[in-house]
Amino acid sequence: MQKNRDYKTSENLKINAETEKEKTGRNAETKTNENRSSNRRQRRTRRSSQTRRHLLRRNYRPNFSPPTARSRQRPLLQSAPHRPLKASNRNPRILNSMEVEVKLRLPDAAAHRRVTELLSHFIVTVHRQENFFFDGADSELSSKRAVLRVRFSDKEPRCVVSLKARAVLVDGISRVAEDEEEVEESLGRECVTEPRKLLELAESSRVLRRVREEFGVKEFVGLGGFENVRSVFEWKGLKLEVDETKFEFGTCYEIECESSQPEEAKKVLEEFLKENGVEYSYSEKSKFAIFRSGKLP
Repeated sequence: MQKNRDYKTSENLKINAETEKEKTGRNAETKTNENRSSNRRQRRTRRSSQTRRHLLRRNYRPNFSPPTARSRQRPLLQSAPHRPLKASNRNPRILNSMEVEVKLRLPDAAAHRRVTELLSHFIVTVHRQENFFFDGADSELSSKRAVLRVRFSDKEPRCVVSLKARAVLVDGISRVAEDEEEVEESLGRECVTEPRKLLELAESSRVLRRVREEFGVKEFVGLGGFENVRSVFEWKGLKLEVDETKFEFGTCYEIECESSQPEEAKKVLEEFLKENGVEYSYSEKSKFAIFRSGKLP
């Protein structure tokens, strides 16, 4: 028993000695690291002091003179003061909404008459419209694929000003950015007679103000226009507009249907026309494009 106790005591002493040795080693290592860090800080401080003294000696000017005209100029790397862009240089913002329509061309008056007879039980109204178009004197609108239209109708609304831009017509489906508002008919008539009055109307018209400010139009010119008879039908949940458009060089017939699902609307319309033996084709040009081309498609 005595031997066992002596053995355990001896082992404990060895463990304690090793522990003390490890602690001593760690303390020495910590102190060494602290000394190294202190030395590095001292070296950095000395270098910084030397650098500052060197710069002071180099930049020292015993006879200070007032700044010259050159030194008062704007530094070369400083940005130039902001200058707002002129209205004519601004890119027009996206218009308020996107008009999406199915457009199917009817070949002649007989096809037009056949369609209106088939839909006669679904008639809602008939509009007799006058459409007039305008551009800037320097083609500010047409150069950006935009057009300003003033439309008169024998039904409400009597006069509507529309700004349209970036029209795309593919496979009988038209997409065009559009912004429009109603104005007094008498004011619209005055603008058709004297296009310069469109600028005066811009003070109270949101659309015309956009044309002036965003497209930089300073002077308007009239482009002319055409008449249109529009028969409106409510059929199978679709609003169909069957047009008879009268240009100076001829008459054009077309079915339009505005829809948020144009592919489905086009399919329903095509089935209806085929079932009733009515010839048709996909419209390839807008009415305005036909008007500007001076010939029927």
